[in-house]
This record gives sequence, C-alpha cells and structure tokens, in this order.
Amino acid sequence: MSVVSSANTLKYNAELCVNCGLCSAVCPHGVFARGDEAAEVVRPEACMECGACQRNCPTGAIAVESGVGCAYALMWGALTGKSEGGCCGGDDAACG
Repeated sequence: MSVVSSANTLKYNAELCVNCGLCSAVCPHGVFARGDEAAEVVRPEACMECGACQRNCPTGAIAVESGVGCAYALMWGALTGKSEGGCCGGDDAACG
C-alpha cells in the first residue's frame, strides 16, 4: 500500500485493484475514477476518510483510517451541535 496524500490516511495498492468501479461509485467526493486497468486516484486531497471505498473494495486495495478526518468532524458536529473548527484540517474547500 502506498500513501496517496499527506492530507489524509488514504492508501491504495493498484496491483490489487480489479477495476470493478465500486470505489468510484461510493465515494461522495470523486476521489477515484475507473482507469484502463485499475482505478485511478484523481482527487486524493478530497478524501474525507469516510471509509466507503475501503468497505466496498472486494480485493482490499484501499485502506483508510475512518473516524479521524472530515467525515468524523461533520458527524460529530451534527450530533452535538458543536463545530470541530474547520473540516478537513481547516481546508473547508477540500470537503466540497
């Protein structure tokens, strides 16, 4: 597995990918896209670490530490009514 971005915990191993397209279908921020032979990471900085890609990857080609990033901050804020002070490490633009 190789680290995809220093902005989050997303890791990806293209050698394990079978290009099924599930990661690109479930990612809410378009981090992945189907490639010629394997999925491509096209927006690594947009990963909010929700874990949907990892949970849906049939080969284990994707790893992300869910519960530590933007998705966690958004859910915590919605549940508690408190802001975590800027989504995605303070870069709110990366969340949209």
